[in-house]
Amino acid sequence: MVKRMCLCALFLLVLRQSSLGQESAPRPLNVVFILADDLGWCDTTLYGKTTLYKTPNLERLAKRGMLFRRAYSASPLCSPTRSAILTGMSPARTGITVPNGHVAEEVLQASVPKQAAVDQKSVQPKSVTRLNTSYTTLAESFRQAGYATGHFGKWHLGPEPFSPLEQGFDVDVPRHPGPGPAGSYVAPWKFKHIQPKSADEHIEDRMASEAVAWIESNRERPFFLNYWMFSVHAPFDAKKDLIESYRTLVQSDALQRSATYAAMVESMDDAVGTLLDGLDRLGIADRTVVIFTADNGGNMYNEIEGVPPTSNLPLRGGKATLFEGGTRVPCVVVWPGMTTAGLQSDALVQSEDYFATLHAGLALSVPNQPCDGVSFLDALQGKVYKREATFQYFPHSPPVPDWLPPAIAIHQDDWKMIRIFFGGKEGEHRYLLFDLGKDIGETTNLADVHPEVVQELDIKIEAFLARTKAIVPVRNPAFDPTKYRPELEGKARPKGGVTKPQDGKVLKTGGASGATLDVGDNPQMLGWKTRVCQGRVVDGVAIIEPVGSKPFLGFAIGKLQPGAKLRLRIQGLGTGAVAWLASPASKPEDSPTPAEFTLGGHGEIAGQSVADRDASKGSEASDDVKKSDLPWQEVEVQIPDSAGQPGILRVFLPAEEIPVRLDWIELVQGSAKRRWDF
Repeated sequence: MVKRMCLCALFLLVLRQSSLGQESAPRPLNVVFILADDLGWCDTTLYGKTTLYKTPNLERLAKRGMLFRRAYSASPLCSPTRSAILTGMSPARTGITVPNGHVAEEVLQASVPKQAAVDQKSVQPKSVTRLNTSYTTLAESFRQAGYATGHFGKWHLGPEPFSPLEQGFDVDVPRHPGPGPAGSYVAPWKFKHIQPKSADEHIEDRMASEAVAWIESNRERPFFLNYWMFSVHAPFDAKKDLIESYRTLVQSDALQRSATYAAMVESMDDAVGTLLDGLDRLGIADRTVVIFTADNGGNMYNEIEGVPPTSNLPLRGGKATLFEGGTRVPCVVVWPGMTTAGLQSDALVQSEDYFATLHAGLALSVPNQPCDGVSFLDALQGKVYKREATFQYFPHSPPVPDWLPPAIAIHQDDWKMIRIFFGGKEGEHRYLLFDLGKDIGETTNLADVHPEVVQELDIKIEAFLARTKAIVPVRNPAFDPTKYRPELEGKARPKGGVTKPQDGKVLKTGGASGATLDVGDNPQMLGWKTRVCQGRVVDGVAIIEPVGSKPFLGFAIGKLQPGAKLRLRIQGLGTGAVAWLASPASKPEDSPTPAEFTLGGHGEIAGQSVADRDASKGSEASDDVKKSDLPWQEVEVQIPDSAGQPGILRVFLPAEEIPVRLDWIELVQGSAKRRWDF
């Protein structure tokens, strides 16, 4: 009996010790990653740069953790930054350098076209359009560690089979691959997979409530919530009552004076508050890492009721530029047991670093792939932290004010340098060097004053490009110095028409990139978006040069009457088509059957066969003859039935090396006509 009692006591002791051991093993921390879209460094109250916008919930978040004053996005545009966050790899390595995730063309390898327009010194690479599923993402690392994984909001890294559900996430709401919210922020919106629960429901309110419901359903296990907001990207609309309340606060002479944008910022901040309230209510805030940042700088270049959405001053430039206004972003990190409430840091951090930091801080299994980011755990703990140089690779020239030719930027301590590929004399690179500690507005180029710094930083740029195996711009073999207009660099493009200098020659003032950019397009194209092609207007003719296999022009046309027709006066060679799609994210096959048209006499030019034409490639003289011999044609195409729903009109163009030329486009609906005359 005594022996049996001893054995029972021993068993209970072992069981108790085992139980204590299980209790003492800390449960992994949850992670909530909040990414705002187009939210500039000056667009919150965190840095004291706004008197109009209200972000009390971001202030509430900052009081719980660490506010970073020198945080940067990997790119001045959204998709490259998103890929960097998920993989820890620079856009230079992945080849995702512009936000093309919603286009139909699937490109998994960056490339460089043979040449560019004659007024450009370099040829820009063609961007990858999908996040390759061969990479291990943050979500996959978390899932491997036993976490529930959920993605809510914007994605823009490719539709299925490249959607969140193929990249490590258990759920994806609202399963939308497009660049912005579908239609509007306020219901009725046009998402396929979710419907409004009430009239005028704001999509950010809905996303935040869906995210909290998902958190609650997974509260008993560790979770990784990826909440990538649609806010505050275009389209620019908001709750009407909020807009009206801000109208009374707007100062007409203030830098930030859009009531609509202010209302959008407030709804974004409200969504952050919804998440914080949910974590507090569920009692799990003390074991949840919260990261808040943005994908790029503020959008200064569109207009809302005649005024810009926001201002990034004292920073220079904005979204789609490599100046500080395009890449310096707000950042707050709350990490229980690591960050001290209310501290601020001047540590240099960038999008790629979150991958390394989360893996190191949560002991996740490190994937067998390159990582261009570094862990900033020391900075989170308030320790001395010196980040090596950071790089932002952006080999494009979007048509926005403050634009630069294809370039790469490096930050090291207070130094920032921008290398403009082949932008100098005789095909050499050109450099902009700034001391941000003394000149946050990047007003004074010190490259000539400190050539030793330029040399040191340029060596690091070269090593970075080699290390990442970046597809880089090359010298443009078609460059014509007589057509180069350096005075146009960094200047706003006209809103319509053509810029004519005193000698009467027409200048190309549009963007040089043939890539899809969600930052506004060449104003010369009169609202038609150039996709997988580049466009310019010369002497009243739009010249469209394909840079891929499926070039097209797009226009958000709205509702069409049955029987609507599109007429074109056009010059080209090959087969094109007119298609109508329900949204920019739709694929051509989702639309009614496109209506085709043929240009150039069914593949012949003035009696010359395509084979003969190909055999004569390389002769500039023969190219000129071929272009001049192509006939101008007036084409009339029946637009596929749109069933009275608003949508996107696309004109698919022949993917020939010979450019397509457009004199005018005309939309005919009954007796009504709408004409775009270039």
